[in-house]
Amino acid sequence: MIDIQRLYSLFKECSKVTTDSRAITGGEMFFGLKGENFDGNEYALKALELGARYAVVDEGANAASSGDERIIPVPDTLQALQALARHHRENTVVDGRRLTVIGLTGTNGKTTTKELITRVLSVKYNVTATKGNLNNDIGVPLSLLAIDDDTQLAVIEMGANHPDDIAKLVKVSEPDYGLITNVGRAHLLGFGSFEGVKKAKGQLYDYLAAHGGKAFVNVDDPDLSGMAAERWPDNSVIPYGLSLMKAKVIPSSSDYPFLRMKMPGGVLVETRLAGAYNATNVVAAIAVGLHFGISLEEAVEAVSSYVPKNNRSQMEKTDRNILIQDAYNANPSSMAAALDNLALVRAECKGALLGDMRELGEESEAEHLKVLNQVLSMGLDMVCLVGDEFKKALATRPSGSVSWFASSEDLAAWLKDNPVSGMTILVKGSRGIQMEKTLPEL
Repeated sequence: MIDIQRLYSLFKECSKVTTDSRAITGGEMFFGLKGENFDGNEYALKALELGARYAVVDEGANAASSGDERIIPVPDTLQALQALARHHRENTVVDGRRLTVIGLTGTNGKTTTKELITRVLSVKYNVTATKGNLNNDIGVPLSLLAIDDDTQLAVIEMGANHPDDIAKLVKVSEPDYGLITNVGRAHLLGFGSFEGVKKAKGQLYDYLAAHGGKAFVNVDDPDLSGMAAERWPDNSVIPYGLSLMKAKVIPSSSDYPFLRMKMPGGVLVETRLAGAYNATNVVAAIAVGLHFGISLEEAVEAVSSYVPKNNRSQMEKTDRNILIQDAYNANPSSMAAALDNLALVRAECKGALLGDMRELGEESEAEHLKVLNQVLSMGLDMVCLVGDEFKKALATRPSGSVSWFASSEDLAAWLKDNPVSGMTILVKGSRGIQMEKTLPEL
């Protein structure tokens, strides 16, 4: 049994929490987490040597019997980390009230939407948000434990690869508000089916409905609207959407290849995001901002100032080409949206470099064939596919207009020997394919 009060009192003495001994700068509480291929308990004493104030370890670890008073043995370090995060979340008070937490999940656009919401809310509040995409059973507790005395709102991103992941994460983060960006055909190997995806992501709605929370719901999305109606028959949600906000996407061009939208009253939203599919992410952030007292003009300005990074909806002009960099991850719904957007881009020469989509289970071959059919219907000037799953799709539908490569390294080598210029090129694939390795050759 974890003595959470004692652990929390020790945590309050520390500068921050870390699970990486290499990140120690002094004063941290180190958690020795154990995984399939590592055991952080082995680095506990080293963490103390480097300046950590305390090290939390499993009771059976060697460090637990070291006699060092700075070692804190617990039955399970991950459970202790999560319990500490939940306790900190529950005991953080802002203006006499428990801190407000906004929880965020979805198949696509989670991180971009979280960044946009954070940028908008930061106009008026001190916001603590998930760093990058630290959205799993370790990342969520670490994000919560980063909440400090200055925090007025927290925005916590939650990811899921398995049916009960969100249910576990909401028990740690205890959100007051929630937003699901969308539900799509991703991680089917873990979820089993699209209905499995909806059920898993819907656990955020389940928690909010059971605890008197509020959901921001995109009323243009029939899946999300239906899921919300099942939990809130009285429709007591906070609606948003392109139609509701009367926002219209302006077609991109070579002069302005990024997403632009026109709002009522002639308000123009000019972003640095690549892809019309980001329009719903933008209106989600604006809707959250409006609910929390941010004016439309302030929200639009905040959105316009956001510059994406880490190969998420980035657009870059190189010396030779225009690149739509969306290489951080891929699934059938995000791949279709990215190709739809490429079709809308006004450019003389267009191409696509696409890598395999992972974790699709029995649906993988059919889903890759759908992507192949879509890309062949677009009449692109260059199509390069990477990975075994696309190889299977090409065996079903051979095409002389498509080049196939076993790896992103092989494609990069080919591009080096066969340079391309004057093209607008979409680069997208699952994380494991590492399509960003092709970027230096473009």
